[in-house]
Amino acid sequence: MNTAVVATPSAPATAPGWLAGLRCIFLRDLRIAARRRTDALGALLFFVMVVSLFPLGVGPEPALLRTMAPGVVWVAALLACTLPLARLFADDHQDGTLEQLLIGAHPLPLLVLGKVAAHWCSSVLPLVLVSPLLAIQFDLSASATGVLVLSLLLGTPVLSLVGAIGAALTLGLRGAGVLMSLLVLPLLMPVLIFGAGAVQAHSAGLDVGGHFSLLGAMLLLSLLAAPLVTSAALRISME
Repeated sequence: MNTAVVATPSAPATAPGWLAGLRCIFLRDLRIAARRRTDALGALLFFVMVVSLFPLGVGPEPALLRTMAPGVVWVAALLACTLPLARLFADDHQDGTLEQLLIGAHPLPLLVLGKVAAHWCSSVLPLVLVSPLLAIQFDLSASATGVLVLSLLLGTPVLSLVGAIGAALTLGLRGAGVLMSLLVLPLLMPVLIFGAGAVQAHSAGLDVGGHFSLLGAMLLLSLLAAPLVTSAALRISME
């Protein structure tokens, strides 16, 4: 348990204290992720294997590979992002840290945002960084690869933020991972559609500004709403 992020209810935290709590929970979760590297490594290996199997299965036709590349990479990223999410709050729930966070003076949505940011940096960012290498298998051009990476940078934080809601709702339930996927995946279809659509539009010579604008709007909405909804779900799950 990291008591640095816990404050007594009788001494409300100030704005600088809130930022200190956000930083503390973010660094704490990053340290935990560094000690438990198998979760992030498993998600990365899953992503690489799923993306790499498609060129082997469909054959070496460059035009077909370029057409299917955005959808394959985005679907693999979506599935890989959900793998570590089941444990986002589970360990804190088991050792009692989550109860302390709920009764502490720091705003719970801010602490949730710190945990989600740590999850994205430790488990999802490596997927984004390795995606240009995987794009070579699909014969994507350098500009199309750049659009793919940018769409992943805008879209994958939405996957983590919305996934946190599912992780909070299924906290403590048997088979939480499967149930969380069933709850979350339908909500993430717009991100998948516009993320993959940006690369397809670029390959067709169309403007991708609309796709990026929608991804940015979804990211902003998720940043504002997801921590609040996740906090409410956590309080319900802990009752």
